[in-house]
Amino acid sequence: MRESSLRRHGHAGFTLVELLVVIAIIGVLVAMLLPAVQAAREAARRSSCTNNLKQLGLALHNYHDTHKTFPPRKGGTSVNSERKSAFVALLPFMEQNPMHDKIAAGDATYPPWGPSAWTGWAVWNNAPEGLHCPSAIRVGTRTDVANYAFSMGDTITNNRDSTNNRGVFSLRLGVRMADIIDGTSNTIGMSETLASDFAIGAQTGNIDKKLGTATGLSGLAGNPAQCLAQANGKYYVNAAVVKGRTGWKWTDGQAEKVGFTTVLPPNAPSCIDGTNGNGDGQNTIISARSFHPGGVNGMMMDGSVRFVAETINTGNLAAASVTNGASPYGVWGAMGSRAGGEAVAIP
Repeated sequence: MRESSLRRHGHAGFTLVELLVVIAIIGVLVAMLLPAVQAAREAARRSSCTNNLKQLGLALHNYHDTHKTFPPRKGGTSVNSERKSAFVALLPFMEQNPMHDKIAAGDATYPPWGPSAWTGWAVWNNAPEGLHCPSAIRVGTRTDVANYAFSMGDTITNNRDSTNNRGVFSLRLGVRMADIIDGTSNTIGMSETLASDFAIGAQTGNIDKKLGTATGLSGLAGNPAQCLAQANGKYYVNAAVVKGRTGWKWTDGQAEKVGFTTVLPPNAPSCIDGTNGNGDGQNTIISARSFHPGGVNGMMMDGSVRFVAETINTGNLAAASVTNGASPYGVWGAMGSRAGGEAVAIP
Protein backbone atom coordinates (compact mmCIF):
# COMPACT_ATOMS: atom_id res chain seq x y z
CA MET A 1 0.00 0.00 0.00
CA ARG A 2 2.77 2.42 0.83
CA GLU A 3 4.60 1.73 -2.43
CA SER A 4 1.36 2.16 -4.36
CA SER A 5 0.69 5.48 -2.61
CA LEU A 6 4.15 6.78 -3.45
CA ARG A 7 3.70 5.71 -7.05
CA ARG A 8 0.38 7.58 -7.22
CA HIS A 9 1.88 10.83 -5.91
CA GLY A 10 5.33 10.63 -7.51
CA HIS A 11 4.46 12.94 -10.46
CA ALA A 12 2.23 15.43 -8.68
CA GLY A 13 4.65 18.33 -9.58
CA PHE A 14 7.26 19.26 -12.19
CA THR A 15 10.75 17.92 -11.91
CA LEU A 16 13.62 20.39 -12.26
CA VAL A 17 14.34 19.14 -15.78
CA GLU A 18 10.72 19.54 -16.83
CA LEU A 19 10.61 23.05 -15.37
CA LEU A 20 13.76 24.04 -17.26
CA VAL A 21 12.29 22.66 -20.49
CA VAL A 22 9.11 24.69 -20.02
CA ILE A 23 11.12 27.85 -19.30
CA ALA A 24 13.24 27.22 -22.40
CA ILE A 25 10.15 26.79 -24.56
CA ILE A 26 8.64 30.01 -23.21
CA GLY A 27 11.93 31.80 -23.88
CA VAL A 28 11.99 30.58 -27.47
CA LEU A 29 8.39 31.67 -28.01
CA VAL A 30 9.10 35.13 -26.57
CA ALA A 31 12.21 35.43 -28.76
CA MET A 32 10.12 34.52 -31.79
CA LEU A 33 7.25 36.86 -30.96
CA LEU A 34 9.19 39.92 -29.77
CA PRO A 35 10.49 40.97 -33.22
CA ALA A 36 6.98 40.63 -34.61
CA VAL A 37 5.58 42.80 -31.82
CA GLN A 38 8.32 45.39 -32.32
CA ALA A 39 7.73 45.37 -36.08
CA ALA A 40 4.00 45.87 -35.54
CA ARG A 41 4.66 48.81 -33.22
CA GLU A 42 7.05 50.42 -35.72
CA ALA A 43 4.51 49.87 -38.51
CA ALA A 44 1.94 51.73 -36.42
CA ARG A 45 4.41 54.55 -35.72
CA ARG A 46 5.34 54.79 -39.38
CA SER A 47 1.67 54.89 -40.33
CA SER A 48 1.10 57.76 -37.91
CA CYS A 49 4.14 59.55 -39.34
CA THR A 50 2.79 59.05 -42.86
CA ASN A 51 -0.52 60.55 -41.81
CA ASN A 52 1.25 63.61 -40.36
CA LEU A 53 2.93 64.20 -43.71
CA LYS A 54 -0.37 63.78 -45.54
CA GLN A 55 -1.90 66.43 -43.30
CA LEU A 56 1.03 68.75 -43.99
CA GLY A 57 0.55 68.14 -47.70
CA LEU A 58 -3.11 69.09 -47.39
CA ALA A 59 -2.13 72.23 -45.47
CA LEU A 60 0.32 73.19 -48.22
CA HIS A 61 -2.31 72.77 -50.93
CA ASN A 62 -4.86 74.79 -48.98
CA TYR A 63 -2.24 77.50 -48.44
CA HIS A 64 -1.58 77.56 -52.18
CA ASP A 65 -5.30 77.77 -52.94
CA THR A 66 -5.49 80.83 -50.70
CA HIS A 67 -2.24 82.62 -51.56
CA LYS A 68 -1.55 81.26 -55.07
CA THR A 69 1.92 80.22 -53.97
CA PHE A 70 3.57 77.88 -51.49
CA PRO A 71 5.21 79.46 -48.45
CA PRO A 72 8.97 79.99 -48.56
CA ARG A 73 11.01 77.81 -46.22
CA LYS A 74 12.34 80.92 -44.56
CA GLY A 75 11.00 84.47 -44.48
CA GLY A 76 9.29 86.96 -42.21
CA THR A 77 10.07 90.47 -41.10
CA SER A 78 13.23 92.31 -40.09
CA VAL A 79 12.11 92.07 -36.46
CA ASN A 80 12.37 88.28 -36.55
CA SER A 81 15.47 88.44 -38.76
CA GLU A 82 13.50 87.05 -41.72
CA ARG A 83 13.99 83.55 -40.33
CA LYS A 84 10.38 82.59 -39.67
CA SER A 85 9.81 79.07 -40.99
CA ALA A 86 7.10 77.88 -43.35
CA PHE A 87 5.50 76.00 -40.46
CA VAL A 88 4.35 79.32 -38.99
CA ALA A 89 2.66 80.26 -42.26
CA LEU A 90 0.91 76.88 -42.37
CA LEU A 91 -0.59 77.09 -38.87
CA PRO A 92 -4.07 78.33 -39.98
CA PHE A 93 -4.22 75.38 -42.38
CA MET A 94 -3.22 72.90 -39.68
CA GLU A 95 -6.15 73.78 -37.39
CA GLN A 96 -3.75 75.86 -35.29
CA ASN A 97 -5.48 79.24 -35.63
CA PRO A 98 -5.13 80.21 -31.93
CA MET A 99 -1.35 79.75 -32.05
CA HIS A 100 -1.11 81.63 -35.35
CA ASP A 101 -3.18 84.50 -33.96
CA LYS A 102 -0.94 84.78 -30.87
CA ILE A 103 2.18 84.93 -33.05
CA ALA A 104 0.59 87.49 -35.38
CA ALA A 105 -0.49 89.69 -32.47
CA GLY A 106 2.74 89.66 -30.49
CA ASP A 107 2.59 90.60 -26.80
CA ALA A 108 3.78 93.21 -24.32
CA THR A 109 7.40 92.18 -24.88
CA TYR A 110 7.55 91.41 -28.59
CA PRO A 111 5.92 93.01 -31.66
CA PRO A 112 3.57 91.26 -34.11
CA TRP A 113 5.10 88.09 -35.57
CA GLY A 114 7.44 87.84 -32.63
CA PRO A 115 11.18 88.16 -32.12
CA SER A 116 14.02 86.36 -33.87
CA ALA A 117 13.21 82.69 -34.34
CA TRP A 118 15.88 81.49 -31.92
CA THR A 119 14.45 83.51 -29.05
CA GLY A 120 12.74 81.49 -26.32
CA TRP A 121 9.37 83.17 -26.76
CA ALA A 122 6.69 81.31 -24.79
CA VAL A 123 4.23 81.50 -27.71
CA TRP A 124 6.32 79.23 -29.88
CA ASN A 125 8.10 77.12 -27.29
CA ASN A 126 5.68 74.26 -28.00
CA ALA A 127 5.53 72.82 -31.50
CA PRO A 128 2.17 71.46 -32.72
CA GLU A 129 1.88 67.75 -32.02
CA GLY A 130 1.45 67.08 -35.75
CA LEU A 131 5.11 68.00 -36.27
CA HIS A 132 6.32 65.08 -34.13
CA CYS A 133 6.98 61.63 -35.59
CA PRO A 134 6.27 58.84 -33.05
CA SER A 135 9.40 56.95 -34.17
CA ALA A 136 11.68 59.88 -33.36
CA ILE A 137 13.31 60.12 -29.96
CA ARG A 138 12.37 63.25 -28.04
CA VAL A 139 15.34 65.44 -27.11
CA GLY A 140 15.39 65.81 -23.33
CA THR A 141 12.59 68.08 -22.22
CA ARG A 142 12.53 70.19 -25.41
CA THR A 143 9.05 70.88 -26.76
CA ASP A 144 10.01 73.13 -29.69
CA VAL A 145 11.29 70.45 -32.08
CA ALA A 146 9.92 69.27 -35.43
CA ASN A 147 10.56 65.99 -37.23
CA TYR A 148 9.55 67.17 -40.69
CA ALA A 149 11.50 69.30 -43.14
CA PHE A 150 11.06 71.14 -46.43
CA SER A 151 12.87 70.14 -49.61
CA MET A 152 15.61 72.44 -50.91
CA GLY A 153 16.13 70.03 -53.80
CA ASP A 154 19.54 69.01 -55.10
CA THR A 155 20.97 72.44 -54.31
CA ILE A 156 24.37 72.50 -52.61
CA THR A 157 25.78 75.89 -53.60
CA ASN A 158 24.92 78.99 -51.54
CA ASN A 159 21.15 78.76 -51.32
CA ARG A 160 20.72 82.44 -50.51
CA ASP A 161 21.16 83.04 -54.23
CA SER A 162 17.76 82.47 -55.85
CA THR A 163 19.40 81.15 -59.03
CA ASN A 164 20.70 78.19 -57.02
CA ASN A 165 17.30 77.19 -55.66
CA ARG A 166 16.06 74.11 -57.49
CA GLY A 167 13.74 72.70 -54.85
CA VAL A 168 10.20 73.71 -53.99
CA PHE A 169 11.09 75.38 -50.68
CA SER A 170 13.86 77.87 -50.99
CA LEU A 171 14.94 80.91 -49.09
CA ARG A 172 12.34 83.72 -49.16
CA LEU A 173 11.01 82.55 -52.54
CA GLY A 174 7.39 81.44 -52.83
CA VAL A 175 7.07 78.77 -55.53
CA ARG A 176 3.82 78.38 -57.46
CA MET A 177 2.27 75.12 -58.57
CA ALA A 178 2.99 76.15 -62.17
CA ASP A 179 6.70 76.40 -61.33
CA ILE A 180 6.87 72.66 -60.63
CA ILE A 181 7.47 71.81 -64.27
CA ASP A 182 8.63 68.26 -63.56
CA GLY A 183 5.17 67.46 -62.18
CA THR A 184 3.85 67.40 -58.65
CA SER A 185 3.81 63.59 -58.50
CA ASN A 186 7.52 63.51 -59.43
CA THR A 187 8.73 66.25 -57.08
CA ILE A 188 9.28 65.81 -53.36
CA GLY A 189 8.18 68.59 -51.05
CA MET A 190 8.76 67.34 -47.51
CA SER A 191 10.48 64.53 -45.67
CA GLU A 192 11.75 63.75 -42.19
CA THR A 193 14.46 65.05 -39.90
CA LEU A 194 15.61 64.25 -36.37
CA ALA A 195 16.15 66.58 -33.46
CA SER A 196 19.36 66.88 -31.50
CA ASP A 197 20.61 69.41 -29.00
CA PHE A 198 24.34 69.72 -28.54
CA ALA A 199 26.64 72.64 -29.24
CA ILE A 200 29.03 73.02 -32.14
CA GLY A 201 32.61 71.96 -31.48
CA ALA A 202 35.09 69.11 -31.48
CA GLN A 203 33.33 66.03 -30.19
CA THR A 204 35.28 63.45 -28.22
CA GLY A 205 32.82 60.61 -28.62
CA ASN A 206 30.83 59.03 -31.41
CA ILE A 207 27.80 60.99 -32.58
CA ASP A 208 25.07 59.33 -34.61
CA LYS A 209 25.39 60.64 -38.16
CA LYS A 210 21.64 61.27 -38.19
CA LEU A 211 21.89 63.72 -35.30
CA GLY A 212 24.40 66.32 -36.38
CA THR A 213 26.02 68.29 -39.19
CA ALA A 214 29.76 68.15 -39.88
CA THR A 215 31.18 71.62 -40.49
CA GLY A 216 34.30 73.20 -41.92
CA LEU A 217 34.55 71.13 -45.11
CA SER A 218 35.90 72.72 -48.29
CA GLY A 219 34.88 72.05 -51.88
CA LEU A 220 31.62 70.41 -50.87
CA ALA A 221 29.70 71.72 -53.90
CA GLY A 222 32.29 70.25 -56.25
CA ASN A 223 32.38 66.81 -54.65
CA PRO A 224 29.51 65.97 -52.28
CA ALA A 225 30.85 62.42 -51.86
CA GLN A 226 33.42 63.77 -49.40
CA CYS A 227 30.57 64.25 -46.92
CA LEU A 228 30.16 60.47 -46.79
CA ALA A 229 33.71 60.19 -45.44
CA GLN A 230 32.69 62.18 -42.38
CA ALA A 231 31.04 59.09 -40.93
CA ASN A 232 32.36 55.67 -40.04
CA GLY A 233 29.37 53.38 -40.28
CA LYS A 234 26.62 54.72 -38.04
CA TYR A 235 28.66 57.49 -36.42
CA TYR A 236 30.57 60.61 -37.30
CA VAL A 237 34.29 60.04 -36.91
CA ASN A 238 35.79 60.93 -33.54
CA ALA A 239 36.83 64.55 -33.02
CA ALA A 240 34.89 65.73 -36.09
CA VAL A 241 33.56 69.24 -35.72
CA VAL A 242 29.84 68.57 -35.56
CA LYS A 243 26.93 70.87 -34.93
CA GLY A 244 23.74 69.57 -33.39
CA ARG A 245 20.44 71.34 -32.97
CA THR A 246 18.91 69.83 -36.09
CA GLY A 247 15.14 69.85 -36.01
CA TRP A 248 14.87 72.17 -33.01
CA LYS A 249 13.15 75.57 -33.00
CA TRP A 250 10.36 74.64 -35.42
CA THR A 251 9.76 78.36 -36.06
CA ASP A 252 13.34 78.90 -37.33
CA GLY A 253 13.58 78.55 -41.11
CA GLN A 254 17.34 77.95 -41.12
CA ALA A 255 18.32 75.17 -43.54
CA GLU A 256 19.73 72.73 -40.99
CA LYS A 257 16.67 73.09 -38.77
CA VAL A 258 13.72 72.70 -41.16
CA GLY A 259 15.28 71.85 -44.53
CA PHE A 260 16.82 68.90 -46.37
CA THR A 261 18.56 68.30 -49.69
CA THR A 262 18.20 65.47 -52.20
CA VAL A 263 21.89 64.81 -52.76
CA LEU A 264 23.12 62.12 -50.38
CA PRO A 265 20.60 59.33 -49.71
CA PRO A 266 18.31 59.30 -46.67
CA ASN A 267 20.06 58.77 -43.33
CA ALA A 268 23.46 59.74 -44.77
CA PRO A 269 25.69 62.30 -43.04
CA SER A 270 25.01 66.05 -43.31
CA CYS A 271 27.75 68.60 -43.99
CA ILE A 272 28.35 72.35 -44.27
CA ASP A 273 31.50 73.93 -45.67
CA GLY A 274 31.38 76.91 -43.33
CA THR A 275 32.57 76.87 -39.76
CA ASN A 276 29.56 78.36 -37.98
CA GLY A 277 27.20 75.52 -38.88
CA ASN A 278 24.49 77.71 -40.42
CA GLY A 279 23.11 75.99 -43.50
CA ASP A 280 22.09 79.14 -45.38
CA GLY A 281 24.59 81.20 -47.34
CA GLN A 282 27.10 78.35 -47.48
CA ASN A 283 27.52 75.13 -49.42
CA THR A 284 25.24 72.72 -47.63
CA ILE A 285 24.10 69.10 -47.68
CA ILE A 286 21.35 68.29 -45.20
CA SER A 287 20.23 64.68 -45.53
CA ALA A 288 16.69 63.53 -44.81
CA ARG A 289 16.74 61.28 -41.74
CA SER A 290 14.53 59.18 -39.52
CA PHE A 291 14.56 56.22 -37.16
CA HIS A 292 12.38 54.15 -39.51
CA PRO A 293 14.36 51.08 -40.57
CA GLY A 294 15.80 51.51 -44.04
CA GLY A 295 14.71 54.99 -45.08
CA VAL A 296 12.38 57.94 -44.64
CA ASN A 297 8.86 58.97 -45.54
CA GLY A 298 8.60 61.57 -48.30
CA MET A 299 5.65 63.75 -49.28
CA MET A 300 5.37 64.45 -52.98
CA MET A 301 3.92 67.76 -54.10
CA ASP A 302 0.69 66.10 -55.22
CA GLY A 303 0.10 65.29 -51.54
CA SER A 304 0.93 61.59 -51.74
CA VAL A 305 3.40 60.02 -49.33
CA ARG A 306 5.86 57.28 -50.20
CA PHE A 307 8.73 55.55 -48.46
CA VAL A 308 12.17 56.48 -49.80
CA ALA A 309 14.79 53.80 -49.19
CA GLU A 310 18.37 54.48 -48.14
CA THR A 311 19.38 52.55 -51.27
CA ILE A 312 17.70 54.97 -53.71
CA ASN A 313 19.80 55.80 -56.76
CA THR A 314 21.91 58.93 -56.17
CA GLY A 315 23.79 59.03 -59.47
CA ASN A 316 27.28 60.51 -59.48
CA LEU A 317 28.06 61.87 -56.02
CA ALA A 318 31.47 63.04 -57.21
CA ALA A 319 29.79 65.45 -59.64
CA ALA A 320 29.56 69.17 -58.97
CA SER A 321 26.27 70.80 -58.04
CA VAL A 322 24.33 72.30 -60.96
CA THR A 323 21.99 75.29 -61.22
CA ASN A 324 20.00 74.15 -64.27
CA GLY A 325 19.25 71.04 -66.26
CA ALA A 326 19.07 67.45 -65.08
CA SER A 327 20.32 66.55 -61.63
CA PRO A 328 23.58 64.59 -61.52
CA TYR A 329 22.39 62.87 -58.35
CA GLY A 330 20.22 60.18 -59.88
CA VAL A 331 16.61 59.49 -58.99
CA TRP A 332 16.92 61.16 -55.57
CA GLY A 333 18.29 64.34 -57.10
CA ALA A 334 15.57 64.31 -59.77
CA MET A 335 12.88 64.03 -57.11
CA GLY A 336 14.24 67.20 -55.53
CA SER A 337 14.52 69.41 -58.60
CA ARG A 338 11.23 71.04 -59.57
CA ALA A 339 12.22 71.89 -63.16
CA GLY A 340 15.22 69.75 -64.04
CA GLY A 341 13.50 67.97 -66.91
CA GLU A 342 14.72 64.54 -65.80
CA ALA A 343 13.10 61.46 -67.26
CA VAL A 344 13.39 58.97 -64.40
CA ALA A 345 11.11 56.39 -62.85
CA ILE A 346 10.19 57.39 -59.30
CA PRO A 347 10.30 54.31 -57.00
